[in-house]
Amino acid sequence: MKKPDRLLRMFWLQAFLSILMVGTVFADNIKVGVLLPLTGKLAGAGEIEQKSFVMAVDEINAAGGVAGRKIDLIIEDTATKPDVGGAAIEKLISQDRVIVVGGGCSSPVTRTVAAKAQELEVPFLINTASAEELTETKRKYVFRLNPPASEYSGILVSFLTKVARVKTVAILYENTGFGRFGVKGFYKVRRKLNLRVIIKRGYDASTLDFRPLLAMVKARNPDLVYIVSHNILNATLLMQQADELSLHPRLFLGSAAGFTLPEFQEYTGDASEYAYSSTIWSPSVPYPGTGSFYDRFVAKYGTYPGYHGAQAYAAMYVITDALKRAKSFTPIDVRDALAGTDMMTVFGPVKFISYGKKTQQNRLPTYLAQWINGRLEIVWPREVATARYVYPAPN
Repeated sequence: MKKPDRLLRMFWLQAFLSILMVGTVFADNIKVGVLLPLTGKLAGAGEIEQKSFVMAVDEINAAGGVAGRKIDLIIEDTATKPDVGGAAIEKLISQDRVIVVGGGCSSPVTRTVAAKAQELEVPFLINTASAEELTETKRKYVFRLNPPASEYSGILVSFLTKVARVKTVAILYENTGFGRFGVKGFYKVRRKLNLRVIIKRGYDASTLDFRPLLAMVKARNPDLVYIVSHNILNATLLMQQADELSLHPRLFLGSAAGFTLPEFQEYTGDASEYAYSSTIWSPSVPYPGTGSFYDRFVAKYGTYPGYHGAQAYAAMYVITDALKRAKSFTPIDVRDALAGTDMMTVFGPVKFISYGKKTQQNRLPTYLAQWINGRLEIVWPREVATARYVYPAPN
């Protein structure tokens, strides 16, 4: 056989194999992968996000799916472990043949997953993990819906300037990436307001007895106690044990995550009353469909979605919007469609931009919430507040 004939046959063989592969991508259902911590220390958040992804897909499929095709949601458990997350995304891409991946809750896990997504050239939309560097690596296939941890404390400047003019602060933080970046963001606030830090201590997330640390804080008598805790157990124990020691500063402030979950108030009871937290979502934020989403979620699952639920629900709609606009259902075309996203969701506006060191990062406002009469109310800024703040907290 002549060489040109062999080359021609090889060309047609490759074309045939490509058609088979595309046929898999264009199967009856469009396969979308999701990675969540369904076991491990972040399982509570993972469960809420799983419910939200499923709820969104059910709605999308009931409305006709994408180009007449239903979305087949394939959810894998990361067990809150980086190696498990890395293996899970490889399975989703190589075995399940998903064309886009959502999820990403734990920052250490998401760091591994993002590297794999880039290596395998499949778009990955992060909806919860908040470590700064996740969108600072210039990875073409990695996007993030939620703000990084350092931006959670931005709302504090106006509140501490106009309402709570504290002078001294104690900072307690979990000794993880989330904790350290949370402190980094708060230090921007501290410098702007010239707050005096009288104690700053990190703690291990496995800690169960915070009393010695809290007794040290009480002895220093700060105006503000600022705590960065992603772990619901840590947040709960800190508040319970602070109440036991009668540590009642003028302002008790948590940094989102553990302090905003419904279990926080359920487990702490009166000990959480009047505690503040920065947050990135509540049912009262001024975005179309937010209240309706909240009501449907509660009616369906009998529990509060929190910002974890709103992030996951919004992420699924962002992915769907990209699929509808993509030139084809191939990872590169879906990636390009994600890059062109400009839409409103129940979690807020979504547009992936570059600023500072970050690329393909969505930028959103933050809010200040307070537990009042057992409810997490938005208290700042005033124009979206659902209740008037209580300050200083009564002893």
